[in-house]
Amino acid sequence: MTEKPTDDRRIRVVAVAVQKGGTGKTSLAASLSVAAAEDGERVIAFDLDPQGSLAGWGALRRKDGVTVERIQAWEIGQMPEILEGCRENGTTLVVIDTAGTATGLAPALRTADLVVVPVRPSRLDLVAARPTLQTLVGLGMRSRLALVLNQCPPPPSPRTDAYAAQLRSLGVLAEPSIVHRVDHQDAVASGLGVTEYAPCGRAAEEIRALWGWLDAKMSRSGAEAS
Repeated sequence: MTEKPTDDRRIRVVAVAVQKGGTGKTSLAASLSVAAAEDGERVIAFDLDPQGSLAGWGALRRKDGVTVERIQAWEIGQMPEILEGCRENGTTLVVIDTAGTATGLAPALRTADLVVVPVRPSRLDLVAARPTLQTLVGLGMRSRLALVLNQCPPPPSPRTDAYAAQLRSLGVLAEPSIVHRVDHQDAVASGLGVTEYAPCGRAAEEIRALWGWLDAKMSRSGAEAS
């Protein structure tokens, strides 16, 4: 791993958010954090979810590369100051695992360069994600959201392909889709990212590719804004 140089640039923030349980939100946040660290980012992962699943994962970790910290509800309004402290300490990427409700989360969401919304490839899941999407659009973040089809059935899957085509046409699909594989659950249970747990597996390959997609999108957006 080659660390990316630290400079005076603003650190980047990826939030993983959806107002629905069972979508693999926390395992996605954990494995993306590790994949980014392996790509040279200096990563802090913040757990804003009262359930504390990401913090629990962090407590199990015995590897370096990702620092996990719990952010309490009363601290969310201080996110700009918290992020500035992270930047001063050399952090280049913050990954936020949000709560399952948007209440009070606006200050944290606004700090995100990209909000990843994991959904399973089903109509019910897309409908359930609607409140999250409406919140982001209401915050003026339409260009900063990306839906990830997560926990997909193994390919070939006409259902996954159909939903991917629909979301791609709307310009909101992050790729590739993430197939439901036991490596994800086993990795989280071991305090690892899936790229650490089974580095040569298909799950690891998909997560690395997804991180590459997110990294490239943030880089393009940053270049356009500068």
